Amino acid sequence: MSKSERQATVESLAAQIKGSPNVYVTDFQGLNVARMTDLRRRLRAAGAKYVVVKNTLAQRALEVNGLPTLPESFKGQVGLVLAGSDPLPAAKVVGEFAKEFTKPTVKAGLVDGQTVAPAYVKRLGEIPSREVLLGMFAGALNSVLYQVVGALEALKAQRDQQAAS
Repeated sequence: MSKSERQATVESLAAQIKGSPNVYVTDFQGLNVARMTDLRRRLRAAGAKYVVVKNTLAQRALEVNGLPTLPESFKGQVGLVLAGSDPLPAAKVVGEFAKEFTKPTVKAGLVDGQTVAPAYVKRLGEIPSREVLLGMFAGALNSVLYQVVGALEALKAQRDQQAAS
């Protein structure tokens, strides 16, 4: 790879990282081509992208964007999950895929430009979807309303009983 090709790769990757404030560094060693293709397809469906590039070029692309380079994470076969603006769907896909095939493992993450531990990325993947959380919130509000109605009916019944006495 010539110097101009490396520079073009760094510029291209830097532009992709700039459009994706959430990045997960993964170790994909041991995944065959079919599983890599499956992982990429699942991530694409979640609005994310999986990029495999030389470690030094990936670190340079992070530097260009003013992000931490995470030197301890860039050892071995490393791929970047460019999760886009929402870190949850990509973390969920990586977590589910890792449960099925034990790979890829998350080495580090950048969520909104801040370095996070692999356990944090795993927890992000375990958070229910937005729709489920909104449903849970609506259910909680509904339960409070039922409690208020029940309390008002109890007060009314108590007043009716006192008036009858």
